[in-house]
Amino acid sequence: MLSIGTLGKKTGTKVQTIRYYEQIGLMPEPGRTEGGQRRYGDAELDRLSFIRHSRQLGFSLEAIRELLDLSDDPNRPCHEADVIARRQLTQVEQRIARLEALRKELKRMVHECSGGNSSDCRVLEVLRDHSECLTDHDEIGA
Repeated sequence: MLSIGTLGKKTGTKVQTIRYYEQIGLMPEPGRTEGGQRRYGDAELDRLSFIRHSRQLGFSLEAIRELLDLSDDPNRPCHEADVIARRQLTQVEQRIARLEALRKELKRMVHECSGGNSSDCRVLEVLRDHSECLTDHDEIGA
């Protein structure tokens, strides 16, 4: 049996995050000692590792909940997990496209910089030009 601190170290997850996952139902309520300390077994270690890896791949908490539901029922079709993964892949590809556009614009700004005074700075000029501004939807991470 593992303490919450040991579970956190083994998975690279903060104690507060583990407690949060318990509160929202991604992790089951743990068993407790007579003194009230949380205790976790291999099943909880595997589940938290699954959640942690899913988060590293950018899955939302709701998508992780769906994936956990699938993994908890061995009779559910794998296709359902594939749909969730494909949805995540599409979101990652869209984010990459936005990042590539951002990279291109930043390279252009830096390349066009003459190195003179700030009054002639191309970087500052481009940043002041709101007509070429990204919309809130286009912001990186949106």
